[in-house]
This record gives sequence, structure tokens and C-alpha cells, in this order.
Amino acid sequence: MSENLSDDEKQILLRLAREALEDGVRGKDISPLNLTLLTPLLRAEGASFVTLTINGQLRGCIGSLQPYQSLVEDVREHAVAAALQDYRFPPVRPSELSKIHLEISRLTLPQPLDYTDAADLLSKLRPGIDGVILRDGPRRATFLPQVWEQIPDKAEFLNHLCTKMGAAPNLWRQKALDVQIYQVEEFHE
Repeated sequence: MSENLSDDEKQILLRLAREALEDGVRGKDISPLNLTLLTPLLRAEGASFVTLTINGQLRGCIGSLQPYQSLVEDVREHAVAAALQDYRFPPVRPSELSKIHLEISRLTLPQPLDYTDAADLLSKLRPGIDGVILRDGPRRATFLPQVWEQIPDKAEFLNHLCTKMGAAPNLWRQKALDVQIYQVEEFHE
């Protein structure tokens, strides 16, 4: 991320994400955008995660780790997907919309994290700064940097990430995994 979003750009993304979320939950088609009316940063390819909470409790979170479409389209797509397609939760009902709190995380490109062993991996992680991607063959999982707030212990963080990946919690201690890190620009309603 070479440039941070302006406050106006953040507000535009939050508004468009909210509109897409509400239309999607109500079964309406998401209206097309005129990208030429948006800033170059919003039109540029970008990767994002959209997190939905109710009273501070996770209600849905979906995103992409690699950019493949404009940031604004990525945010709108993931707002709807977080509400309707997060396998951990039933689809958001229209009656929940007024309680939903929306958070957007704009991601940097993931970078490999080279390490020699489990102790070295722990020493290189930066709680609260790095999002972490673990990969073991076809299995992969990520936690955004915000997850450090709930799981501040590095070893526990990796244990939970292995579990999310569908592996034994201590897999990261037993074998070398493909580890990547990224940072986010996070903002919310």
C-alpha cells in the first residue's frame, strides 16, 4: 500500500459497503457503479476483508488476500459475502441489519516470512501489526492483525490459526509451514 485512503475515501467505502450489505441481505441486486466518478485509489485493484459484528461479537468476515478487482468492488462483494456466505454463521437476516457494525480492512500484498524453527517464527511475529497466513499443502487460513486483540499470545495465535486451517493446533511446532504476513488499513462505522 503506497498510499493511505483519505477520510472521504474511507467514508465512501463504508457507505457503499453498507448499501451492498443491505441490498444483498434483502435479496436485491447490487446497483452498478460508475467507476469514473471515484478516485484513482478506489478504482485501483485492492484486496480487502469486511468484518461484521453485533455487540462486539463476530457475525461474518470474508475477504481476499490478493487483489483481483477494484478496491471498491472488492469491498462491496465482501460485504455481501460476509453477510450471506460465511460458513460459520447463518445468513444475516434483515431484522439484524440495524445491529450490524461494519469494519473494512484494506490489505497490503502478503510477503513470505522466512524462519528457521518454531522459536524463530515466534520471535518474528509482530502482534497487532501483522496479519498472518499459514499454508500447509492445500490447507490455508489467515487472521487479520485485529485478531491479536482477542489472542495476544503468539503461540496461542498460531494454535488457533492451525485449528482454523483444519490442522492440529501445534502443527506449526512440528513442521515448517508456509507463512506469509501482511498489514492492513482498518476503518469502521
